[in-house]
Amino acid sequence: MKTLIKNIKELVQVEETPRLKVCGKDMASIKTIKNAYLIIDGDKILSFGTMDSLQEQTFDKEIDATGRMVFPSFCDSHTHLIYAGSREIEYIDKIKGLSYEEIAQRGGGILNSAKRLQQATEDELYDDAMQRLNEIIAYGTGAVEIKSGYGLTTEAEMKMLRVIRRLKENSPLTIKSTLLGAHGVPMEYRGRQGEFVDVVINEMIPQAAAEGLADYIDVFCDKGFFTVDETARMLEAGAKYGMRPKIHANEMACSGGVQVGVKYNALSCDHLEFVEDAEIEAFLNSECMPTVLPGAAFFLNMQLSPVRKMMNAGLPVAMASDFNPGSSPSGNMQLIMSFACVNYRMTPEEAINATTINSGYAMGVSDVLGSIAVGKKANLYITKPIPSYEYMPYSYGNNKVETVVLNGKVIK
Repeated sequence: MKTLIKNIKELVQVEETPRLKVCGKDMASIKTIKNAYLIIDGDKILSFGTMDSLQEQTFDKEIDATGRMVFPSFCDSHTHLIYAGSREIEYIDKIKGLSYEEIAQRGGGILNSAKRLQQATEDELYDDAMQRLNEIIAYGTGAVEIKSGYGLTTEAEMKMLRVIRRLKENSPLTIKSTLLGAHGVPMEYRGRQGEFVDVVINEMIPQAAAEGLADYIDVFCDKGFFTVDETARMLEAGAKYGMRPKIHANEMACSGGVQVGVKYNALSCDHLEFVEDAEIEAFLNSECMPTVLPGAAFFLNMQLSPVRKMMNAGLPVAMASDFNPGSSPSGNMQLIMSFACVNYRMTPEEAINATTINSGYAMGVSDVLGSIAVGKKANLYITKPIPSYEYMPYSYGNNKVETVVLNGKVIK
């Protein structure tokens, strides 16, 4: 089936020669085509150009995008969107001054979500998660990475991963799954943290591998969570089963998480509120994507990652939503773009690169998603009438997406 999108006011994030990521000063540039067309053949982008270069031909479907812009869909490379119940009471605790660590130490935070998830059925988790997926689709997301981590037992972690597998089978989104067995330490293992690490290594990783449930492995390597040595043990175990790392690191302190992630060929290191010269040097000598989670920093009122310093050093930067019930209860990637510009002082071009091609790299899909390029999957959205692409991060809080195309099909 051939589809023509015509009279596009501006086609954004065009690439003649596709890249896997955009680094340093190059993040400040994007290519666009005004008064453009785009042709989709099946689920792939076939061609694009200016309207005056469009040759006469027959199409199965035509979409008139007069006054509207076309962007590649967002790639959200870090979410925890499978959960049972919200945590607004902890939100009040945060308002009253309790820290993330203090809430976790008294059994809240991740442990709160784990208790609820262990009690929920697989069908309940699936139905709730599918609603959340439909919500993020409406805001322009076309690919999402989903982590386990609210199970904290082998049985519950596998339940989460099986839900992700069902979502992959039934959602039009491109979905990657991550085993995050080491998201927190269960209360019964307090004082015996090494024994819980053994459970992750000897039970969770082999079972996830045996059932083919996880694309990646993740560890929360940070102050108050898992140590560098414990993280290394789990990453080594995951590597034996072909699970590449994606690390939670340096949200609370310079934890060594970046360095251990780089050592074990992590695809991304995420959070990064604390980044100094040693972390930047480690990233520069790696293929690891620094990934910032603006929603969590905003919601927890944390110090901001030094994004400008990283880009000035020549690094790429990705941004993702961290959609979860405790520290970032939103999967709206349009809002993440606004945070990127307002809080991190990124330009709109840098924010677009951070939430499309670079976040696609951070979940291993930038070869087929994250930009408008011939041969890439036709995951894109058409905006409502807007004046410029800079309007996307400028106009925060409202949905600028009018039409969503995933896998070459209009679904909204």
